[in-house]
Amino acid sequence: MPKSSAASRPADPSRPQYPIESVDNALKVLLLLGGRNELRLTEVSEYLDVASSTAHRVLAMLQYRGFVRQNPRTKLYGPGAALTGVAFSILQRFDARGALRPVLERLNAELRETVHLGVLDGSTVRFIDSIESPHAVRVASRLGRSMPASCTSMGKAILAQLTTDELRSLLPDEELEGLTPHSIGTRTELEAELGTIRKRSYAVSVEESEDGVCSVAVALASINTPARLAITVAAPSSRMRATDQRKIGAVMRHCVEEASGLLLG
Repeated sequence: MPKSSAASRPADPSRPQYPIESVDNALKVLLLLGGRNELRLTEVSEYLDVASSTAHRVLAMLQYRGFVRQNPRTKLYGPGAALTGVAFSILQRFDARGALRPVLERLNAELRETVHLGVLDGSTVRFIDSIESPHAVRVASRLGRSMPASCTSMGKAILAQLTTDELRSLLPDEELEGLTPHSIGTRTELEAELGTIRKRSYAVSVEESEDGVCSVAVALASINTPARLAITVAAPSSRMRATDQRKIGAVMRHCVEEASGLLLG
């Protein structure tokens, strides 16, 4: 693809007087990642309108600083830990916790069980807010903890929002990390469960993250938020049978509609 001559392009008044092309190219790659889950080297080369060797050098520097990672099997590039860390920092300043706190308080008061707010961070979920149940026997707060997404109702609710390609990029291996004997062990099993979650609009964990703990989770619509979020209600297994899960799921779906409105505002 031939480059346009400087004379043929309209002047951009916001363009710096002394632009640094290598920096500009790196930032363009990060912007491109904002709209795609993975990038091929050829796509980056065409997008930047540079040779493959130049595109490779840009990606290599971004990978060195942790802003992109390369899948060793597919050789495709995706967001790195540094980039997701920056995104999480921005999320904290966005104060999703403050916006959603009234919803957590309402669920806690109505259901009298522990509620959590969490965010997808790579292949894990991070618990960013919590209100404990008033019961003497209750699920303790997980505030600040991270767990494999496939082992939690929160994580599964969020993963159900992804396409098959996005999920397989995030979890490239068939075998999955488990926390208890009840954790989902393979990506094939997970994909089957995600199909069920999409149909009923809520996810359930039955002692998959911790023995004796069950939970129900609903994800927020990702178009309304700068990150993928979900709300979980957790209780001792003795207080969350299948009929309880269905009732809690119905209550939570209604509350999450309200939550999405708060984030839009």
